[in-house]
Amino acid sequence: MELDIDALYYNAVDLLKEMIKTPSFSREEHNVVEVVAACMRKMGFEPERKGNNLWVRNKDFEESKPTILLNSHMDTVRPVSGWTKDPFMPEIEGEVLYGLGSNDAGASFVCLLHTFFILTSKKQDYNLIFLASCEEEVSGKDGAEAIVPLLPKIEFGIVGEPTQMNPAIAEKGLLVLDCTSYGKAGHAARNEGENAIYKAMQDIDWFRTYQFPKVSDLLGPVKMTVSMINAGTQHNVVPDKCDFVVDVRSNELYSNEELFEIIDKHTSCEVRPRSFRLNSSRIAIENPFVQRAIMIGKETYGSPTLSDQTFMPFPTLKMGPGDSARSHTADEYILLSEIREAIELYVKLLDGLRL
Repeated sequence: MELDIDALYYNAVDLLKEMIKTPSFSREEHNVVEVVAACMRKMGFEPERKGNNLWVRNKDFEESKPTILLNSHMDTVRPVSGWTKDPFMPEIEGEVLYGLGSNDAGASFVCLLHTFFILTSKKQDYNLIFLASCEEEVSGKDGAEAIVPLLPKIEFGIVGEPTQMNPAIAEKGLLVLDCTSYGKAGHAARNEGENAIYKAMQDIDWFRTYQFPKVSDLLGPVKMTVSMINAGTQHNVVPDKCDFVVDVRSNELYSNEELFEIIDKHTSCEVRPRSFRLNSSRIAIENPFVQRAIMIGKETYGSPTLSDQTFMPFPTLKMGPGDSARSHTADEYILLSEIREAIELYVKLLDGLRL
């Protein structure tokens, strides 16, 4: 039996309100997992679970068909100061639904889940899997990264994040570097020692001014930002050590390993990458889903922010209701009209899609 968008819109709003009521900070998602699992069972699906991740597939799953993955995350950041409302009490004022995680990424989550229910109520030329993942806000290793290898082969994926329902067909990666410059201690009153801060300043200036030659048409240049620095023990001691942190936002033209090799070659400080896991990603403009979105007037773009796409070794795009400018802010909100429009648009773009 085919399901009705009107009825499922109200179900989606109700689920989002329950998710807002249930604190789900990264690595503490166990309670919201139960809320989501109950919704899946109510709709006739028995979810698979590992840790705080859930996933369901269409009941007539056929290995011979290509498989589309729909994914969004259940975890939220902790509420910032400045909230004038209870972040865990969903409050509706006119068209506005307030609550922590309403925009990032609760609305995307409930819209994609209910899109899954609608599309699997009738025969498609593809399989569908919905993955409810955890730890996205901290790029945790027990979230999507742990589950994707357990899934059947995926042809294409949609990651639900607030993009105003425009498809982000590329996103920047992240490389965090811990850097240390070494000098030699001495008395600040005498001309002795080797100041580690001065040595660090030379490398910091390189990070500030260097331009990587490959510039992406969607994501622009690689961006490097020195974001933390620490040195010295007291005012009259020449510091022998200076630590600083560099935030590197990569484009799809470089792997994080390639960027590290270039950086290490050009700097004199000790450079230690925290991880190479969080690479940039991009999907071809020729992808059938992307082409459908373009045909109805949606604008493709490159996203500067990171998502679980980085853990998916198959073509993906990021697309969802809401605006990323509202994420991680006080009095976070989503418009009810955005939820309804998102479900309608997801269904319009996916129903009958041929890969």
